[in-house]
Amino acid sequence: MKNIKEKISVIIPAYNEAGIIEGGLNETIRVFNNFGCKYEIIVVDDGSSDNTFQNILKVSSRHTNIIVKQLKHNRGKGRALKVGFRQSSGEYVVFLDADMELHPAQLQTFFDIMRLDEADVVIGSKRHPNSRLNYPLQRKIISSVYFFLIKIFFGLPIRDTQTGLKLFKYEVLKRVFPRILVKAFGYDLEILVNVHRLGYRIAEAPIVLDTQRYNRIGMDSIWITWRDTMAIWYRAYILRYYDRFDYRRRKRG
Repeated sequence: MKNIKEKISVIIPAYNEAGIIEGGLNETIRVFNNFGCKYEIIVVDDGSSDNTFQNILKVSSRHTNIIVKQLKHNRGKGRALKVGFRQSSGEYVVFLDADMELHPAQLQTFFDIMRLDEADVVIGSKRHPNSRLNYPLQRKIISSVYFFLIKIFFGLPIRDTQTGLKLFKYEVLKRVFPRILVKAFGYDLEILVNVHRLGYRIAEAPIVLDTQRYNRIGMDSIWITWRDTMAIWYRAYILRYYDRFDYRRRKRG
């Protein structure tokens, strides 16, 4: 990464990605080698039932900077990212999806924005005016409705929470992850709600999103996301759980 001297930790959660995980990891390695920066890749197999874990090991056996973690049971992407973060040692942390719909070469723009905007977090945004999108109409509709609801309930100063490509300063996640309770679809929102409440600066970056696979979003996934979203709102504004978190930790210490 140009102008980046510090180490970067790239966390990739994977669930039943046997057919594409080798190619995705090799492409990620190629991109970061071209950037010429110090980096590590942390791959978390989230209880896959196919050969995802074995295929990850094939790639990691050829590279000393790949860390592999396997969860025995599928616990959700949020849980996998949390496990991956515990293994990270970089000054910057990247969330990257295994399916490569969001290519890691875009991260140069993320780092440029972080520097220019003096941001602590940079998130990919489908609603950025410079984003180029190729994804199904169903996902566009669901994304728009969800964004509208998030704006009403949380008032976050961002236009997208769910895009998988994200860049954090390590210190931000070190404070935020202990607060995170959601393990499935609402983890993005819970992380960003806490980032904002702690006073960190969030910037948005344009993305190129090219969906190669069409996975129809079922009602179960929509319901779980809505349930998790309302649980985050309840913890934030009724229980004041996040506001009291630091106080409880100080009291125990």
